[in-house]
Amino acid sequence: MLIYTEITPNPHSLKFVLPPEYPAVERGTREATEPTPQDEPLLQALWAIPGVRGLFFTRAFITVSKSEEASWHELIPKVKEVLQTYLPLGPLAASESAGEATDKASIEGQIRAILEEYIRPGIAMDGGDVEFLSFNDGVVKLRLYGSCVGCPSSLYTLKAGIENLLTRLVPEVRAVEAE
Repeated sequence: MLIYTEITPNPHSLKFVLPPEYPAVERGTREATEPTPQDEPLLQALWAIPGVRGLFFTRAFITVSKSEEASWHELIPKVKEVLQTYLPLGPLAASESAGEATDKASIEGQIRAILEEYIRPGIAMDGGDVEFLSFNDGVVKLRLYGSCVGCPSSLYTLKAGIENLLTRLVPEVRAVEAE
């Protein structure tokens, strides 16, 4: 199982990107800031690694936060080993705060949150923007603005970037189209 890491702006947090066939959580996101007796085996194993201080789960990645004294050089192989052992057993249940997002409004909320947190900042770096228009029958409709309009890369951004991320994080999404 190929799991790779990406740096984050926080030197004490590292993103572990997962293969699409091994989502970390059923839907939405889940955060764990301290161990609890009810933790699933994956969480128990991650908390057992000395230096782990926080965990954030999505379908596509897990962000691990470490203590200041812990070394990424030592933590990365241990975290990857735990993930390779436990992810094949299935994803974590959705957190109560994520709810059982089965109605259209909550799915749209997830889509909007992903656009705000992950998509818009990246597009803004290139001088563009994206607006959520609708979600119907598994299809997300968006409007591109700024440098994205007429850009030869906009179809790639839409399909390989936005659609890929939304279909991984929100199982109800099948496709993304621009209007």
